[in-house]
Amino acid sequence: MIRARAVSPVEVAEAYLRRIERFNPQWNAVVTLAPDLLERAREAEDRVMRGEVLGALHGVPLTIKDTIETQGLPATSGSVVRARHVPAEDAPAVARLKTAGAIVLGKTNVSEMALTYESDNPLFGRTNNPHDLRLTAGGSSGGEAAAITGCFSAAGLGSDLSGSIRIPAHFCGIAGLKPTTGRVPGAGHFPPSTGPYSLGATIGPMARRVEDLSLMLSVIAGFNAPEFVSAPLERARETGRLRLQGWRVAWYTDDGSTPVTESTRLAVRAAASALEEAGLVATEVLPPGISRGPDLWLSLFSRAILGHLLDIYRGREEEAGPFVRFMLASMRDGPPPALDRFLSAWEERDRLRAALVEWMEEWPLIIAPVGASQAFEHGTRRLAVGGHTLGVFRAFGYSQTFNVYGLPAACVPAGRSPEGLPIGVQIIGRPFQEEAVLAAATLVEEALGGWQTPPPALWPEGHNPL
Repeated sequence: MIRARAVSPVEVAEAYLRRIERFNPQWNAVVTLAPDLLERAREAEDRVMRGEVLGALHGVPLTIKDTIETQGLPATSGSVVRARHVPAEDAPAVARLKTAGAIVLGKTNVSEMALTYESDNPLFGRTNNPHDLRLTAGGSSGGEAAAITGCFSAAGLGSDLSGSIRIPAHFCGIAGLKPTTGRVPGAGHFPPSTGPYSLGATIGPMARRVEDLSLMLSVIAGFNAPEFVSAPLERARETGRLRLQGWRVAWYTDDGSTPVTESTRLAVRAAASALEEAGLVATEVLPPGISRGPDLWLSLFSRAILGHLLDIYRGREEEAGPFVRFMLASMRDGPPPALDRFLSAWEERDRLRAALVEWMEEWPLIIAPVGASQAFEHGTRRLAVGGHTLGVFRAFGYSQTFNVYGLPAACVPAGRSPEGLPIGVQIIGRPFQEEAVLAAATLVEEALGGWQTPPPALWPEGHNPL
């Protein structure tokens, strides 16, 4: 519409600002607004009117997760100790969005240090789910997911080490992509995507529709010279209509470790059926190595997380929120995980990943749950699922597994809980085959409806502004 001059970038920016002004007090999704938003929008409008060549995202306001650095705007990671941190440069992914013409609208809420599946922190408080204010929007990219589902921005950037893009997307009913580790530069994120984190952490796009994930990925993917963990590949193509007819798809609803709700099983089966109707061959089968994923996640990343926290909060422990204090106390009460355990886990991860990727030569796509359940109430520590009681972290091992193996995984809405809450599924592909993953996600989205506006009865004041 901007390109066709049907609407101006200024009108778009002002529309988002009105929506944020009205609904952000209830949802607490956006924590910082860019003071130069309208100035940048006017500049974008001038370039349109002059007939200049426009970038792929020209004049489009986007939001950015508060763990990702944005020039001139705070990047706090939800921590009091970083409350005054204002980076002088953009993260490479943000810089690429701006080069394509996007305008940074603001920053969105996170869990403190991106640690939990609830976006709540001592600096900004908690983010509520637009589908039901009693529920969490997920974490750690929960503010981003809530902002996008409620049309506070067109799309945005999240990050993912343990499902932090896919779980909030699943809870809020939008689409999200965890790219292959290394497909998108991870520099400019805090905690940094280095050391053990470089095995599984990534920055990725979040949007209401899969086609917008494809467009965002085409802008942000590719090699970043100072960063050895980014892939030296051409930038991603838009998916278009990649032909998947005849491709084999494995789907499963039981990883051998964690039960899921009946509505989650139905969503996975619905996604598999949608792909079958589109000409793919879907079979219920558990891929190799899946059951080891959650335990390997803990062995690979917990030591690095604790080390980071000790360094960041040394001498300022009293400023940490409850979960970070708990983590710091666990370090004081016992020794850190042994180094030999970490090295053994790394070796096992590489061996199992190689076997899984080889297996995926025959089964190039996988459909799996995002986690055991739909969105849960704020403050929940344990979930009752299928007659079992699960810790929240264990309940989402389905997502953690594909961080361990570094595979691309998209979340796309595929069903609803009995309460009417959205349920997403994961679609996983071979390394660096994001285009196939997004093409399959598009088929599921088209068949099952994709993003839907939250029911009016659940919006503040009972009004749906969309």
